[in-house]
Amino acid sequence: MLHSFQRLTLCSLIALGFLFASCSSSSTLQHPTTSATLWAQNAAEYKALTTSVYNTALSNLGMAIEDSYWTAYPNQEDQKIHNLPPAIILDVDETVLDNSPFQARMIKQNSSFNPQKWNDWVMEAKANPVPGAVKFTQRAANQGVAVYYLTNREAKVEEGTRQNLKDLKFPIAENEDRILSNNERENWTSNKTERRAYVAKNHRVIMIFGDDLNDFVPAKDISQKERAKLVESNRDKWGKFWYVLPNPVYGSWENALYNFDDSLSPTQIDSAKKAGLNTKKQ
Repeated sequence: MLHSFQRLTLCSLIALGFLFASCSSSSTLQHPTTSATLWAQNAAEYKALTTSVYNTALSNLGMAIEDSYWTAYPNQEDQKIHNLPPAIILDVDETVLDNSPFQARMIKQNSSFNPQKWNDWVMEAKANPVPGAVKFTQRAANQGVAVYYLTNREAKVEEGTRQNLKDLKFPIAENEDRILSNNERENWTSNKTERRAYVAKNHRVIMIFGDDLNDFVPAKDISQKERAKLVESNRDKWGKFWYVLPNPVYGSWENALYNFDDSLSPTQIDSAKKAGLNTKKQ
């Protein structure tokens, strides 16, 4: 009888083990960023897209340098900029540095974004380069273009950002701080407007790169329709002055689905996302 009970207990424990393993695997696959993260880490198409973006920029680089009136910064269009040295502005995360390993950690831990864990990741300085970014920025720097990195990483972890970029051979100025971090100065907020103006004050900004609309124009806390209008009103800039990198994992595009309302519950956010799905049905 005891032997039978032990066998039953053992079988039950094995069954429970399989059940828990199955639940763990299922919860990982159900994480909202799993497919997007897998795409960024594994899809050949991702590398093809980012390389295409930087190759296009590279093909325009010579003209942008040569034409002393070429500018990607709207407020410079009516100014006397022909004597200013050229510069490019690049966002960091998912534009020059690929942080998908951090996202993969969250998926495997079935967790959501945590600012302290993010800062710890930044200080590890282990992000990979976005394909095409190193070659382009090196080529630009070699032709006398100042390379500025505008990031919404906090200023207190800037050394981790700097080390990561240096390790990957991105051009880093030795005599000037060209990594402009969030809150590094009093008016340097997450919308990046003041930091873009800071670069444009002494440089002719010839190209801007980012993975989020906010990397080009103030695009937070506005509706999806307003964001679409911004894209359309700047249609002549895309692919010539402004370059967008793919990021299906996160960004202001997602917050815009629920009107940037952080007071909503997870259930309400899920409902807003479902409402954003277009099935072409009445």
